[in-house]
Amino acid sequence: MNKITILIPVYNEVDTLRTILEKVENADFCGLEKEIILIDDCSTDGTKDIYPSLPYKVLYHDVNQGKGAALRDGFKEATGDIIIIQDADLEYDPVDYKDLIQLILDNKADVAYGSRLNGGKPSRAFMFHHLLGNKLLTFVTNVLYNTTLTDMETCYKAFRADFIKDIEIKSNRFDFEPEITAKVLKKGARLYELSISYYGREFAEGKKITWKDGFHALWALIKFRFTD
Repeated sequence: MNKITILIPVYNEVDTLRTILEKVENADFCGLEKEIILIDDCSTDGTKDIYPSLPYKVLYHDVNQGKGAALRDGFKEATGDIIIIQDADLEYDPVDYKDLIQLILDNKADVAYGSRLNGGKPSRAFMFHHLLGNKLLTFVTNVLYNTTLTDMETCYKAFRADFIKDIEIKSNRFDFEPEITAKVLKKGARLYELSISYYGREFAEGKKITWKDGFHALWALIKFRFTD
């Protein structure tokens, strides 16, 4: 393996985009060449004005479609042997990439998740209803797919490209997380979790996921258990 692709879906992150890109640039990629792909999901806050000064590939949506739609396009363009997902805010720290990548390089994992909930690293207190929803969705995942995850909804997911590329992503919004989890588990992935840091933000700070997304995620877990 020689190359890693970092997929960054972006929607209205003018205040954080440059900072997270600096953190990504400074991350440890275990000696791999990096490819950064930004997917702008029709930002309207000035984020688009940043792109011309960046040396990265940028994909554009003409209308806002959601995180899943952005990542679907990103996976098609990715050329790396490993693909990792990075949100454009500052909730997750790219310093945590190294251990996720190493699990794949050591041929121990096909998929590696960064868990915010199994302890060992700094984690800002969750909003209670988000924590409750996360635990419920992870519990349902474990029951339906016979696994023992602690944080199904985590952003930090790293994949062997040759494992993930033939999986069709249908979800457009935040239900991408349960869909991709369902499909990699049904495919028999060697899926590992590692502790990561988490610097969560609140709605006033730009957080976008809401309680409504939780219902869509629950339905996705059930639907993709029995369908492709």
